[in-house]
Amino acid sequence: MIGSSQIIPGMVLLIDGEAARVESSVKVATPKGGEFMRVKLKKLIKEKSFEKNFPLEQEVEELKPVERNLEYLYVEGNDYVFLDTDELVTVSISSKVVGDKIAYLKEGVGIKGTLYGGIVFAVELPQFMELMVIKIEVSKSDAVMSNSIRMAVLETGAKIEVPPFVEIGDIIKVNTRGEYVQRI
Repeated sequence: MIGSSQIIPGMVLLIDGEAARVESSVKVATPKGGEFMRVKLKKLIKEKSFEKNFPLEQEVEELKPVERNLEYLYVEGNDYVFLDTDELVTVSISSKVVGDKIAYLKEGVGIKGTLYGGIVFAVELPQFMELMVIKIEVSKSDAVMSNSIRMAVLETGAKIEVPPFVEIGDIIKVNTRGEYVQRI
């Protein structure tokens, strides 16, 4: 438990039984001498924003994040299933949480998952991955200029720009922000 005056952006609080991330907090003083904290929050599960006022020094419960090592297994409906390698249990993560990072996930890839109250709210990919090129998209300008940058489709479905010497079947090292690093 912490006092409401200690609330800062980035914290995760338990509000009415639900986890919510603090987006902003401001100490407000009224003309009659009363002070309170006005806090903008975003529910982590429903991703709904709301505001709440706390009297100064009211106790609130802060949820501490827990990081887990997860290994990608498969897709199940709109969720992605991972193995928690620390606890050896499967964990389902919403497609909203995974987002566009799915473009770099393949079976067996290890990631870091951030949990609050047993629910994963953020995932972090490794900085670099080695992936196979399965297709090179050739544009009309490529036919004219043989040494131009080309668009490659990787085994995970991600599309990145690659140099002209990269061919279908090559394994390349990519930065998971979508940048070519080197051919392996």
